[in-house]
Amino acid sequence: MIDLKYLQNNFDEASARLSKKGVAPEILGNLKELFASLKDANSTFETKRAEQNRLSKLFGEYKQKGLDTNEIKAELDSLKAELSKLQDDARIANEDLESLSLVIPNFPDENVPDGADEDDNIELKKVLRPKEFGFEPKEHWDLGVANEWIDFERGVKLAKSRFSVLKGQGARLERALINFFLDTNAKAGFEEFNLPLMNNSNMLLGTGQLPKFEEDLFKIDNEDLYLIPTAEVPLTNLYNDEIIDSSSLPILMTAYTPCFRKEAGSAGRDTRGMIRQHQFDKVEMVAIAHPESSDEIFDMMVENASNLLTQLGLPHRLVLLCGGDLGFGASKTVDIEVWLPGQNKYREISSISNTRDFQARRAKIRYKEDGKNSFVHTLNGSALAAGRTLIAIMENYQQEDGTIAIPEALKSYL
Repeated sequence: MIDLKYLQNNFDEASARLSKKGVAPEILGNLKELFASLKDANSTFETKRAEQNRLSKLFGEYKQKGLDTNEIKAELDSLKAELSKLQDDARIANEDLESLSLVIPNFPDENVPDGADEDDNIELKKVLRPKEFGFEPKEHWDLGVANEWIDFERGVKLAKSRFSVLKGQGARLERALINFFLDTNAKAGFEEFNLPLMNNSNMLLGTGQLPKFEEDLFKIDNEDLYLIPTAEVPLTNLYNDEIIDSSSLPILMTAYTPCFRKEAGSAGRDTRGMIRQHQFDKVEMVAIAHPESSDEIFDMMVENASNLLTQLGLPHRLVLLCGGDLGFGASKTVDIEVWLPGQNKYREISSISNTRDFQARRAKIRYKEDGKNSFVHTLNGSALAAGRTLIAIMENYQQEDGTIAIPEALKSYL
């Protein structure tokens, strides 16, 4: 969550930063009112408690001298009732403040560009030049069916729409991609993990999926368990409510997991093919870093994800997201978009984000340095989404006869 003390002490500055992310003025107004209510309740409580202490001392003196204490006792009884109510008022205001803060997004970095949506994002650079085909390139759904790599109809039969079945060479190629990603990440210093695919609500609260995005999660009935939407959740929360010695930082982690999302807000988008599925395979990178080194690690993670695509010979571009397109927990994000010749456009295949201390505050992940505990910075990013990489290979490596060549970097895995 955001730093509430910073928000309270620098409200106008903090509000301007949050408005860059599209936070509505009325929500900020509610926050300001809650701060005022809490401050008033606490101030009145302290004043009344000081009066209670004064009267308690006076009561003792009167009693010691044998004087009448009835009037003082009546005042003390009245103050006790007032203090109890003030405590309740402060507790309610604090709970309301905490509840509202859980749905307030992270502050964007100062260098994040202004903008409302993806049209205002800034292209940083292009890597590799798209191939010029001597024929009309097909889209991956046609290639998948023709080469018997993807069975969309049986995926729907087994589950429902937005599920598919990979088979034969398609299934083998996706497995090869996952191993290639993990091996490359390991060479870059990321330790591999095998993780539970279900996490409890406290873990999803820690990384920011709850409470705001509950409608996009698959929940297990009668259990405090959700299918994970990304390995970012379990990887980051491995250190939930822990204090790490600063000498252990940075902690670099990677994992392959299936990911599960309802895609609640994507009705009508990418209904054909495998671009937007309820279940998909992804290899994730997560870093837990010292605040002084998180920018350097962010750049390394972007470079590592881009390098994977370069090794596969897949043209792509790096895009800096504007404030309006920035994710809920991110302070800064670079999207990597791969070229899909069948669609004649770049499509997102990875998002690398620095959340600063936003997730660390929610998940209580701290580091100890010089005897003091402080919040770490957490970073995450895809390296890469296996299904979308498979799509990119199919479209970029298609041959005129409809067959698909295999990238050189994957041949040893096959």
